[in-house]
Amino acid sequence: MAQVEKRGGLLRKSSASKKPLKEKVVLMYDEIFMTEDPSKCSPRFWEELFLMKVNLEYLEGKLESLDGEELMKIKDNINCLFQHCIQALGEEHPIRVVNALQNLMESLDSLLCAEGSESLKSLCLKLLLCLVTVTDNISQNTILEYVMINSIFEAILQILSHPPSRREHGYDAVVLLALLVNYRKYESVNPYIVKLSIVDDEATLNGMGLVIAQALSEYNRQYKDKEEEHQSGFFSALTNMVGSMFIADAHEKISVQTNEAILLALYEAVHLNRNFITVLAQSHPEMGLVTTPVSPAPTTPVTPLGTTPPSSDVISSVELPLDADVQTSNLLITFLKYSSIVMQDTKDEHRLHSGKLCLIILTCIAEPMRHRKKAADKNLPCRPLVCAVLDLMVEFIVTHMMKEFPMDLYIRCIQVVHKLLCYQKKCRVRLHYTWRELWSALINLLKFLMSNETVLLAKHNIFTLALMIVNLFNMFITYGDTFLPTPSSYDELYYEIIRMHQSFDNLYSMVLRLSTNAGQWKEAASKVTHALVNIRAIINHFNPKIESYAAVNHISQLSEEQVLEVVRANYDTLTLKLQDGLDQYERYSEQHKEAAFFKELVRSISTNVRRNLAFHTLSQEVLLKEFSTIS
Repeated sequence: MAQVEKRGGLLRKSSASKKPLKEKVVLMYDEIFMTEDPSKCSPRFWEELFLMKVNLEYLEGKLESLDGEELMKIKDNINCLFQHCIQALGEEHPIRVVNALQNLMESLDSLLCAEGSESLKSLCLKLLLCLVTVTDNISQNTILEYVMINSIFEAILQILSHPPSRREHGYDAVVLLALLVNYRKYESVNPYIVKLSIVDDEATLNGMGLVIAQALSEYNRQYKDKEEEHQSGFFSALTNMVGSMFIADAHEKISVQTNEAILLALYEAVHLNRNFITVLAQSHPEMGLVTTPVSPAPTTPVTPLGTTPPSSDVISSVELPLDADVQTSNLLITFLKYSSIVMQDTKDEHRLHSGKLCLIILTCIAEPMRHRKKAADKNLPCRPLVCAVLDLMVEFIVTHMMKEFPMDLYIRCIQVVHKLLCYQKKCRVRLHYTWRELWSALINLLKFLMSNETVLLAKHNIFTLALMIVNLFNMFITYGDTFLPTPSSYDELYYEIIRMHQSFDNLYSMVLRLSTNAGQWKEAASKVTHALVNIRAIINHFNPKIESYAAVNHISQLSEEQVLEVVRANYDTLTLKLQDGLDQYERYSEQHKEAAFFKELVRSISTNVRRNLAFHTLSQEVLLKEFSTIS
């Protein structure tokens, strides 16, 4: 008996004298790719199609072979295929559901990759977003099991790497990818996580970064516009890159809806892909260009920023800096501006979660962050980007000492600073930064904790935060000579500790009192007591010498330079204890510590995307022209 083998949808007999026979499903596919309606002569055409075993190889080949003109000729049949696939998903017959899903996903994947109608690609993306977000908890969405097996990852990357497609569809593609990455991420191997983690194509990574930067930039612009409505010019006067962007009075805060969907995309890129860190500081050439739609965009309703692209038809590629005097064109600075706005008001639970996500992203950035060594010229007009990160952390520290104390955010903030210092110490990077501002902010935070001991201890273990702050000072004391920019910077550290000795004395008295009592905080307070040993040694060593110097020279109040003179003259007789583990930290782990937060975050994003999916952002004029038969 002659052997039969199956290739490309054909059943071939070994005898060359016979013409190859096509499977019935292949013949039905051929009918779909003709201009006539396949159900005209066969009313049960679509019912029979979904009972046939899908031939993905043949269907994919047919779709890929179409050019834009050919696709337009059969648009009616393609529309019918989509319509009947979706109808079949609601049937009880399992074979029809599976086959319909396979046909639908293969069609979507091929059309996303194909050259042709941009409006069709947009509809495909929005349909995929509908399918992904059909349940609030995407991990309970069984449709996605098929999308895991038959990946559309490459199609998404192709959109991001191709500038015209990225400008049209980049936002939806990035949000879709972020949601797919979060499907059952703690329960099984998610192929989208694996694939995203190994992407190293520069065009693709830069494309993803550009889309994220543009969405965050749009948020910053909206904030600036709203702020200027309240007080012209106030925002520009208030900001210096990312510094001084917090407003104390809650009534003056400007509200613009945050964009958690795009923040989630940024988080996944930074967290999973080690190559993405280089994208953060790269300037995008497209940032300087303004893309104008060919025809005027129709007026569309305003929808929440967290669910729709920044503009209606084409994502504008212009970067809109908050400060007219500071031209910025990289993702990190845009993100820092966004973070500084979001962190203004953490009293609202939604913004508290947004602020937490921003700090988690900064934590991930800080772990692999790289600082270039610069010449020791303080007159340089630019600073390393790490200075902007430190500025933001200092601003957060000094502006959130309030009754509703955001302990979790403070801990994350101090952790970011600690990781940056660990990198500096490890690589001996001497960073030219105004360290006094950080030291002053940390000491003021300690004073706040002490002043509100009773109230705060009712809700928080303040000794965890106090220990982290004290150990930051211990980092400077023990290793400062390896990363502080000049010897005078190290002198200034000692001056600041001596100047503010009363705060450290009060802290020691508080933790000593609690560590000697058999109470709840005994162990936590004891750790702070031990951590203060070198700070107290510095104070106890230099203070008598400063007082003696003042008495001998008959000076009632010493100047800073006179105090520094005493410090420099008495370093040799100072004895400090070696403290272990100061330059060690626990690396960030999402699954063990943040899983609950991200599950709730993704649920919220999924709900918002489904509720506000903006089909109306497509130009109605273009849609009517290209797809006049869509019902």
